[in-house]
Amino acid sequence: MVGIGYDIHKLAVGNSLILGGIKIDSEKGTVAYSDGDVLIHSIIDAMLGAAGLGDIGEHFPDNYAKYKDADSCKLLEIVNDWILKKGLQIVNIDASIILESPKLSSYKSAIKNNLAKILNVNPVRINVKAKTNEKQDSIGSNNSIAVYSICELVWDKN
Repeated sequence: MVGIGYDIHKLAVGNSLILGGIKIDSEKGTVAYSDGDVLIHSIIDAMLGAAGLGDIGEHFPDNYAKYKDADSCKLLEIVNDWILKKGLQIVNIDASIILESPKLSSYKSAIKNNLAKILNVNPVRINVKAKTNEKQDSIGSNNSIAVYSICELVWDKN
């Protein structure tokens, strides 16, 4: 079973940029109701989609006080528990982060390893790519960040 995830957030000077639970050194960060971890939000949507469990907004609405400034790593843990309780396991996750700057090459390994730790999977099951938008649109002008993710789940053999 395969699910696709997507998320986009505005960027603003002075806000934090967190990707996969890792704080990124950046002049701009996400404008969001939670911690704004656009990567984890996209992965959550991909996982929920693959499991047939709806989408992130249904489970963690952005108008519910409980999720104000929520730690997205904790939300990912919750969703992973739901997946496991349904008898499913992660085959792989692939994500493309689209951000003009800063460059993410020095962060990708830490992001991948942190996601693997949260999800309790081997890091080889997770791939994180960083792309620019070649200075096109709001992403290319460094006013927003987007992530596309895909997740494959299978029934646990145990």
